[in-house]
Amino acid sequence: MTSQQSGYIFAILAVMVFASQDAISKHLAENYHPIMITFVRYWAFATFALAIAARAPGGIRSSLRTKHPLLQVVRGLLLVSQIAIAMRSFELAGLIKSQAIFAASPLLVAALAVPLLGETVGWRRVLAIAAGLMGVLVILSPTDGGFDRTLLLPIVNAVQMAFYSIATRLVARDEQASTSFFYLGVVGLMAISCVGPFYLQPVEGFDWFWFAVICLTGVVSHYLLILAYERLDATLIQPINYFQLVWASMLGVTIFGEALRWNVLAGSLIVVGAGLFTIWREAVRRRRPG
Repeated sequence: MTSQQSGYIFAILAVMVFASQDAISKHLAENYHPIMITFVRYWAFATFALAIAARAPGGIRSSLRTKHPLLQVVRGLLLVSQIAIAMRSFELAGLIKSQAIFAASPLLVAALAVPLLGETVGWRRVLAIAAGLMGVLVILSPTDGGFDRTLLLPIVNAVQMAFYSIATRLVARDEQASTSFFYLGVVGLMAISCVGPFYLQPVEGFDWFWFAVICLTGVVSHYLLILAYERLDATLIQPINYFQLVWASMLGVTIFGEALRWNVLAGSLIVVGAGLFTIWREAVRRRRPG
């Protein structure tokens, strides 16, 4: 097996674990507050981030050095709040609808890259972004005579994901991956620890197992993603992320009995198609000399 082939396998496995983690989050959010679940998850995630930083050249001391302390803090706060809001989205809006709207995040990144990163976007990508946002409107189309307000949560989450991606691109210009990963874990843990203890409640019976699994999947998914990025270029991994929508939809239908409505399916196809096109156009632009 070549390095590239193993990279694809690690990326696909990471996406499947992420989707499975979302399904477990939805299950736990039915009985426990999302902040409590995030609090528990972040202890495992921060421990993993510290382990990665300790193994990096220069150790934790080196990982502490950053040229963008404010951006690193913003990234950490965005991610931890995004995780908590995503869980609430899964509980109220459902796994399928939430993931369908989350899929629009790369399109928002492409749009925000112009004012925030100074990137240029050609007319083809502008049309793709517009088409993708139209796809979101199709997903949001009322089914019972009115707008479903619970869909505001995944919309907020998609915007958060976009700003997090922009901030990550900015720090990636000057920072090593271990530094960014270290601040994600530590800042997120510090933030959630300020509110998490107030939302703790007794864990009943078999739910201890699911809390342990969600902590394990949080570590495994990020580790698989690290292995994938070591073997593949980011532009090759980005399209695979859309498989998370497929896997999450399968879990939503089979486990939670969610309905895959025509507007969600049609809107998702539009959003994914537009997203794949913008990724392809960005790859073409990067390959051009000068």
